[in-house]
Amino acid sequence: MEAKMAMEVIAQTRKQQGTGASRRLRLAGKVPGIVYGGKKPAVNIEIDHNGLFHQLRGEKFHASILTLKLDDTSEPVLLRAFNMHPWKPQVQHIDFQRVSADEKIQMKVPLHFVNAEVSPAVKLSGGVVNHVMNELRIRCLPADLPEFVTVDLSELTVGHSLHVRDLQMPKGVELSLKGAENPPVATAQIPKLVVAEEEVAAEAVAAVETPAAAEVPATKQPAKAEPEPAAEKKGGKA
Repeated sequence: MEAKMAMEVIAQTRKQQGTGASRRLRLAGKVPGIVYGGKKPAVNIEIDHNGLFHQLRGEKFHASILTLKLDDTSEPVLLRAFNMHPWKPQVQHIDFQRVSADEKIQMKVPLHFVNAEVSPAVKLSGGVVNHVMNELRIRCLPADLPEFVTVDLSELTVGHSLHVRDLQMPKGVELSLKGAENPPVATAQIPKLVVAEEEVAAEAVAAVETPAAAEVPATKQPAKAEPEPAAEKKGGKA
């Protein structure tokens, strides 16, 4: 197995601090930042903007152990946070955390979904797989940190979900969950439009196959008998 090649971040110690100094750095094409953690004090740093901007566009940069080359030293770090300008493609600030080889770290790593096209949900039922989560929080030693976690959807069926605890974790990697927490990662459903079309079609077929109700003639009521005229009384005076 080949050793992982750490991505490098080249930085210099930032001597000037404050809002005004950070503004001048950005105008000069630099990004103010900080590196902290471990047994060393926090250090303010500055990094070339363009190189950093392109590194941030790569998924691997966000979930890997990085090598921070600071002045004449090198140390392993993790990207912990960065801020972007509200409307310009400009990195405003960035944070890195030092890591130790013998201390476990918690990280969010991306999820890579595979085999959806051969799952019963898609292949047999024409369903659609929805990704409920796109990243997962894990815990491991720095050397065991994976670039991503694979989500195998080959057994997913319509109306069911795949949950976090159903996933196969790489060696040395633990899920970072609380108690019995087990959120869904992916679900499979028949699209609502297809369901609606099928219901309409079923109603149309039912209407054709069901004969129209026969008209029931009105019941003729028997004629009421006319009352007989009272008999005339005959007779007179004796």
